Amino acid sequence: MLLYVNAVKLPLFGHFHQRPVRYWQGTEGKTKDDNKTEGQPEQQKRQQNRIKKKRKRDEQPDGGKKVISRRPVRYWQGTEGKTKDDNKTEGQPEQQKRQQNRIKKKRKRDEQPDGGKKVISGKSDPFPGPPPIPKDKLEKFKRKGKIQKPLQHHYKLKDIITRSEEASEMAQKQAARFDLLLPEDAGFLEGDEDEDTCMISQEDIADAVDITSGAKHFNLKLCQFGPYRLDYSRTGRHLLLGGRRGHVACVDWQSKQLMCELNVMESVNDVKWLHTEHMFAVAQKKWLHIYDSNGIELHCIRKFNDVLRMQFLPYHFLLATASATGFLQYLDVSIGKEVAAICTKTGRLDVMCQNPHNAVIHLGHPNGTVTLWSPNQKEALVKMLCHQGGVRSVTVDKTGTYMVTSGMDKKMKVFDIRAFKPLRSYFLPTGASCLSLSQRGLLSAATGDIVQVYRDVWSTPVTKPYMAHRVRGSVWGLGFCPFEDVLGVGHGEGFTSMLVPGAGEPNFDGLDTNPYRSAKQRQEWEVKALLEKIQPELITLDPSELGYVDRANFEQRHQDRVEALGFDPLGKEKFVPKHKKKGRSSAAGIERRKRQVAHEDQRDVIRKTVEDRMKLEEERNRMKEKKAALSGKRSALDRFKK
Repeated sequence: MLLYVNAVKLPLFGHFHQRPVRYWQGTEGKTKDDNKTEGQPEQQKRQQNRIKKKRKRDEQPDGGKKVISRRPVRYWQGTEGKTKDDNKTEGQPEQQKRQQNRIKKKRKRDEQPDGGKKVISGKSDPFPGPPPIPKDKLEKFKRKGKIQKPLQHHYKLKDIITRSEEASEMAQKQAARFDLLLPEDAGFLEGDEDEDTCMISQEDIADAVDITSGAKHFNLKLCQFGPYRLDYSRTGRHLLLGGRRGHVACVDWQSKQLMCELNVMESVNDVKWLHTEHMFAVAQKKWLHIYDSNGIELHCIRKFNDVLRMQFLPYHFLLATASATGFLQYLDVSIGKEVAAICTKTGRLDVMCQNPHNAVIHLGHPNGTVTLWSPNQKEALVKMLCHQGGVRSVTVDKTGTYMVTSGMDKKMKVFDIRAFKPLRSYFLPTGASCLSLSQRGLLSAATGDIVQVYRDVWSTPVTKPYMAHRVRGSVWGLGFCPFEDVLGVGHGEGFTSMLVPGAGEPNFDGLDTNPYRSAKQRQEWEVKALLEKIQPELITLDPSELGYVDRANFEQRHQDRVEALGFDPLGKEKFVPKHKKKGRSSAAGIERRKRQVAHEDQRDVIRKTVEDRMKLEEERNRMKEKKAALSGKRSALDRFKK
């Protein structure tokens, strides 16, 4: 038995799936062609319904679509039958109105001082624009005048000059604006009425200040290996101590953390930090030794023997040493080579300092003279007779203007290095064995076991010290800490850190000597400093002379060169007419071409002659006017004329 299910023959008893009915599938016995002919009227009806719906939808303004929110009508959408061009002509007045409204709003906004911006309070800014800068501050950071711009066809150079001037002006304004944030006055110690500041003890100052500043006053009792010499790093954070009997230690004195400590088993004459706090030099009995911050010996330089005093030039990477044999030697620590060795012929050199302004070395001698030295010359740049006895100590301020010396004649003198003349002279009962100047101009002088600090020694006569302090042993070394109101004193019983208000510079350069720099910043600074290292040949008394051309020496060298060669290599070549063919290089033609350019060779001579004549005429006219003005005046002796 069979059943027809969906026009498919399937067995009665069995599994089957109901299939979808296709349009060609119908009653049994009908073919596809028969169904196709019967379905044509239905298809035509569907097609007609679609056309009607489309016409109805086109007649409606929104296309017959139902939307949730009403869309804005565009300028091309309007009544049926209107094209885009028609709507465009109608929408022009509206566009003009909108444009006029925008212009009015913009004018109104520009007229307002705050640019038309609404603030939270609803009020306009009473002080619009950037804050004004005082003119005196701008003059302080003013740079050189504007560069003369080239002609128009040098447009690239002109653009570069314009941009550089804009950057310079912006840097000037920023520096003047930020200068308001820097404290100009470092502050000083002031006493009560009828109270002398030199009578105030260090314990009283430490109790009066805050805990952090009070902790900077301390004593190190080192009786076994003294007396001590000392040196602070350029950042002012690390302290280097060197005992006369071989004890060497480097300390982070602010945190009181010991970095390294060693005994070199021979006498130590001087210690000095190098370019960073990870290397230092020790002048031992025989030779010069270089150590790192862990106490490991890096170098033993035997060329530098019997060294007594050392100075490090940070921008030149030069270590200058003065020896007992009378030699002044320079060591380049970046390449490890000796730059210069100068025999001063003045005997033992145990007094030495440097000028921070121009890197010139000052040496004091037993005959009372102070000499200035540069690695470029074998002779002294300047010799000054400062004292009647031997010179005991020399120091120079950071601007390179003033030099202070002390001698065996118990006098302390202040000199102006610009004119090499004495300004002040002070008498000390026992004389000063050590001198040191701070960043703010305070002078410390050690007389025996007493340390005295003076203020404004070169501007006004000083009658009494600013501060005074007594230590346990005789003073052997003095040094102010950079950027801190601290004076370090090395003596026979160890080391003492004194509080001296107003000694340190309150503002530091974060790109040069940053006391708070990290290890990464220190590494980057070291690389930059090596790239910008100044050569020893540029050390002179006046650094500003490096920007000028020595015309006299240039003309002399040029004249010597002309005499050696027999002709002027910089002179203009003589005109030689070019040889032409076809009979155009006859003798007459060549002479004619020579005459055409003959006046060009004499043009400079003629111009110079004319200028000299004009100057002489101007001078004569000026003298005539002066005589006429004098003759017109009446003299007191005219009354005796007949």
